[in-house]
Amino acid sequence: MEKFKSDLSGKEFASNQKVTGRGIRPAILNQIRQQHPHFNEDCCLSVSEHNEFRNRYIESSLKQNIGTLSLLEKEVLDALHHNQTISDDVDQSVEETLTYGQRLADRIAAFGGSWTFIISFFAVLFTWIAANVYLFTKPFDPFPFILLNLILSCLAALQAPVIMMSQNRQEEKDRERSRHDYQVNLKAELEIRMLHEKMDHLILNQQQRLFEIQQIQVEMLKEITDRLYRQAKD
Repeated sequence: MEKFKSDLSGKEFASNQKVTGRGIRPAILNQIRQQHPHFNEDCCLSVSEHNEFRNRYIESSLKQNIGTLSLLEKEVLDALHHNQTISDDVDQSVEETLTYGQRLADRIAAFGGSWTFIISFFAVLFTWIAANVYLFTKPFDPFPFILLNLILSCLAALQAPVIMMSQNRQEEKDRERSRHDYQVNLKAELEIRMLHEKMDHLILNQQQRLFEIQQIQVEMLKEITDRLYRQAKD
């Protein structure tokens, strides 16, 4: 396999990993020249070295547009540099970190907001009232049902904070989902930008190859023409 020598590191790479200075975006080329002033459009480097400078350029661009990079942007750049995915199931990741008390609060809140709870609540309420009005001669909770009011007040006092706990956790899920969506969108935007650069590089190399092929074809046609001319002259 043919190899070439990088003008940056001096190391040898496979010929299919070669990137010439003409195929590099001007902004990235200027960044390379800041560290390697001798590098010009006639020099070459490997794809891995080119990707490293592209990641540096993306990081500097984000710092200029956003300011100080947050942990979210750093995670995106790290995933982009190591070619890793950051898309995952947010609900599943949050559920895995819940404690038993938090899961119990979610179940109670889910049951409290269902028709099953409403029907059961009215059934118990009517049974309680009917038992104390019609069934017992000496009711344990006569009208105006003070014990029932006490139980309902305690139930409401306990149910409200449980529902608030579940709502706060749902808001935490929404914030985590928003942060995750932002990371995915940012990584997709950066990868699309890098894909455009790769396409530009491939198109430029393809044009150079086509031009070389055309030159070879012109030389071959010229040789054939000269040969036919000499044969006709002889």
